[in-house]
Amino acid sequence: MRRVRAGSGRDRLRAAARCAVGRLGGRHYMWRMFADLLRRLSASDPDPLPDPDARCALTALLVRLARSDGDYAESEIARIDRIVMARYGLSPFEATALRRDAEQLEAEAPDTVRFTRAIKDAVPYEEREAVLEALWDVVLADGERDHEEDGLLRLVANLLGVADRDSARARQRVEARGAGAGSEAG
Repeated sequence: MRRVRAGSGRDRLRAAARCAVGRLGGRHYMWRMFADLLRRLSASDPDPLPDPDARCALTALLVRLARSDGDYAESEIARIDRIVMARYGLSPFEATALRRDAEQLEAEAPDTVRFTRAIKDAVPYEEREAVLEALWDVVLADGERDHEEDGLLRLVANLLGVADRDSARARQRVEARGAGAGSEAG
């Protein structure tokens, strides 16, 4: 399994800036928007994120979960791409670009508590169980249920306001489909 390394700090900032603004506008605008997204994610009481930012933040959460065991496997990367393709109606190229940008945002993002709170504010309650299903899909993509990933997923479920019972049901649905079968929860 290939491990993925982040680029230079400058590359990470550029990628996250593209992610934060949905690839709009010029360089100065992108940097300003990226700084604004990080400020909002870091705020003690963040405002709800606009859709492109929420999309990037949710994808970055998938990346954070996949990286939590120290082995960011190809199977997890492919699963993240499939999930964002299905969730947002993206082409394979667009999904890969979003995931790469989200990888950079995840590396620069604040702690999981604030990061997840911003996502909770952007994602309607009805969709949170589907978000957890997508997260379980990533956790189980490499065929291993690692205790670091498991612990982070329990924390995220709690921070998203989803009951343990509902998280367990989401996990069971992913397991029933077969996590390696290419499901696109979310």
